[in-house]
Amino acid sequence: MKTTIYDVAKAAEVSIATVSKVINNTGKMRESTRLKVLKTMKELNYKPNVVATALTGKSTNTLGLLVPDISNPFFSEMARTIEDRAHEQGMSVIMCSTDENLEKEKKYLELLQRKQVDGFIVASSFKDKELLKELIQNKIPLVMLTEDDPALGVTTVSVDDYKGGFEAASYLLSSGHKDIAIIAEKVQSSRMRIHGYRDAHDAAGVSYSEDLILRTTASIENGKSCFESLYDNGRVPTAIFACNDLIAIGVIRGAKEKGLYVPEDLSVIGFDDTILSTTTVPALTTVAQPIAEMGKKVVDVIVEEVKGHKKLGERVLFTPRLIVRETTSLLENKDLA
Repeated sequence: MKTTIYDVAKAAEVSIATVSKVINNTGKMRESTRLKVLKTMKELNYKPNVVATALTGKSTNTLGLLVPDISNPFFSEMARTIEDRAHEQGMSVIMCSTDENLEKEKKYLELLQRKQVDGFIVASSFKDKELLKELIQNKIPLVMLTEDDPALGVTTVSVDDYKGGFEAASYLLSSGHKDIAIIAEKVQSSRMRIHGYRDAHDAAGVSYSEDLILRTTASIENGKSCFESLYDNGRVPTAIFACNDLIAIGVIRGAKEKGLYVPEDLSVIGFDDTILSTTTVPALTTVAQPIAEMGKKVVDVIVEEVKGHKKLGERVLFTPRLIVRETTSLLENKDLA
């Protein structure tokens, strides 16, 4: 039989309220009492119901933000916007990076619930969807950011990833490229970008090769490795669409190390339009996500849900925009050189 809070209180010879205070780290008590309760919990292998501890009805004016990797400029820029907007709304934000790791997902959800945050903004493609379903079942406000999962039935704020992928590929096709690779992340948003990439080829009457569809995780090093893999296998295309600015920068770095010039030998398009896209040399052509608008909107939505004004399953979709800079060129330019 599962150990309950009543069992802990009885064994420690304290009240249930005292055990609750220890679990939630609230109220005043003797240090000896706190240590006694913690020791008893360990001896009985008691696992507190972290969802139940969050259901006290007391507002903390705090939001939990879960991102996959804060070192990714897209998420750091988004987090700053979210923090600023939350401050305007009288709220604070606690942010955690999950690294898309199962143990970290569980750990941080439990931590944030112990902190009794009023709601969650999840900008990470959670591996354990059951953890999110538990929040939903217990009516804890939750909004997904960038990752659209209709099965969860919660409000989502994202960009039209399909349209972004379609426009990026269409631009390269219209520039004369017929051998275009795509390097995508292993997440739902990138799957939609691949879908747009494929449909753009179909619309243009140009075939695409499955061996030019590569999947990785978002980092400069992984973008570089993917390019090196293409190069070493003698499969270098004339253009690469990277579903993330970090990956795109890695591709440019990899091409440079192999003696290729961007855009003369290889055209590159990224996705996100983070601050890095304007600091690279040459400046990166990329599909822009309206980061500031998305960050403000997701805060406005979660605050409304915290207040009880829920619109379950609302899908807020922003339009991406292709920004042409210096890493793409007409294929004919190369032929004329």
